[in-house]
Amino acid sequence: MVLYACTHCSLLTDKQQCPECKNPTSSNWSGLLIITNPEESEVARELGITKAGEYALRVR
Repeated sequence: MVLYACTHCSLLTDKQQCPECKNPTSSNWSGLLIITNPEESEVARELGITKAGEYALRVR
């Protein structure tokens, strides 16, 4: 399965369009960030992530 990263919110998905923000996705991404509890995560707060999930650190 190929994972794509949203070019806007960096959410990882197997779709060609982000299910959250409806922006296009890219297969050119690197770094994996897994957020399980965004309310208590300092990393999620720094990156503006409000929903639990898997995110790319860099999307091209």
